[in-house]
Amino acid sequence: MLGTIVNAVTIIMGTLLGNSLKDRFSENIKNTVMHGLSLTVMLIGLSMAITTENMLIVTLSMVIGGIIGEVLKIEDRLNDFGKKLEARFSGEGGDFTRAFVSASLIYCVGAMAVIGSIQSGLEGDHSILFVKSILDGVSAVVFSSSMGIGVAFSALPVFVYQGAITLAASFVKAILTDSIITEMTATGGLLIFGIGLNMLGINVNIKIGNLLPAIFVAVLLTALFAHVPIL
Repeated sequence: MLGTIVNAVTIIMGTLLGNSLKDRFSENIKNTVMHGLSLTVMLIGLSMAITTENMLIVTLSMVIGGIIGEVLKIEDRLNDFGKKLEARFSGEGGDFTRAFVSASLIYCVGAMAVIGSIQSGLEGDHSILFVKSILDGVSAVVFSSSMGIGVAFSALPVFVYQGAITLAASFVKAILTDSIITEMTATGGLLIFGIGLNMLGINVNIKIGNLLPAIFVAVLLTALFAHVPIL
């Protein structure tokens, strides 16, 4: 669990540093930085998405995952949780919830979170999570300088998500083939691209939270397709 603990702490530290710089920038600078950051997030997501080796898996994962997410109302639950945290800890208005949800999704969706947690649980090797911690800490500085203290609370889902994978590492590793990791990464990358679009603040509101099950659907479909070569 050391790697996950370090990851959560660096997110909090990065947020505190970034939030302390927030008031030193004009609104124009904040907006420009936010736009640049959004485009970078989109590029990261796109670079992950194009690694897919089977577009059909990604497509079906997004469709089936979206249906599951809508039924479970995952986006609403995330927003409600964010608003509860906001009411208790902050007076920043909608920025808090937006920061919490966006940062949580970005930090949890990706191969490093999964593979790093498995390696940490099975071998006690935290190197991947340490690298992820540095990346997340630096991005937390940038995110929080634009979006505020809500970014810090994304450390909670990161801790729960990665911690759960670490504890279940022996089981998880047995089912994660290279193909499954590839399609998980590609599907997650598409979701990160969508987060970038939402962050731009244009007239679009993609319910990324409701699409989260797509990542796990990709695991099931990849495993299924591996036994049905014609697909």
